[in-house]
Amino acid sequence: MKLVKDTDQLQKKNQGISDEKAEEAIRTIIKWIGEDDKREGLASTPKRVIKAFKEYFKGYTQNPKDYLLKTFSEVEGYDDMVIEKNISVQSHCEHHMAPIAGVAHVAYIPSTKVVGLSKLARVVEVFSKRLQTQERLTMQIAKTIMDVLQPRGVAVTIDAAHHCMTNRGVKKENTTTVTNYFLGSFKDDLSFQNRYLRYINKD
Repeated sequence: MKLVKDTDQLQKKNQGISDEKAEEAIRTIIKWIGEDDKREGLASTPKRVIKAFKEYFKGYTQNPKDYLLKTFSEVEGYDDMVIEKNISVQSHCEHHMAPIAGVAHVAYIPSTKVVGLSKLARVVEVFSKRLQTQERLTMQIAKTIMDVLQPRGVAVTIDAAHHCMTNRGVKKENTTTVTNYFLGSFKDDLSFQNRYLRYINKD
């Protein structure tokens, strides 16, 4: 049922373009690169690509704030940072639609409530499943957590490889990009920021 719901929501956002029209666009690209779109191995490729795209870009059908609404106030005075490391990031760059692959580290300092750890990963997942720049992705995750949970501070770091520069263009295959975004205490108090950076860089 979730897939049907997501598909219905996607139809509302995609200006009424049907799956069939999208599949025809993929056929055009297949022919443009010099292939035979009717060849046995490619005949069903447009349908498979559209199915894959619905998974790659399902973040457009989801609201990341929904995952942060269920919180727990029984924290018994806990007021130090909560850090979730090495959250898998799989996204696509908006410039070439090439894969972005890496990890995110997310931290926040609770004020009066905490959220289930899996929900932080869900927020990362929703924003990752959209066409992105890494800088914007980092900021969106941090600002959403800050806005909904109202913690004392939020820190987000992403370390990722961009296939648009590892597999094409400059072709520097070992290059990764690191972005940070700090809010609240992590921005105002370097002791929090430095502790966070030490923790995420531990093996």
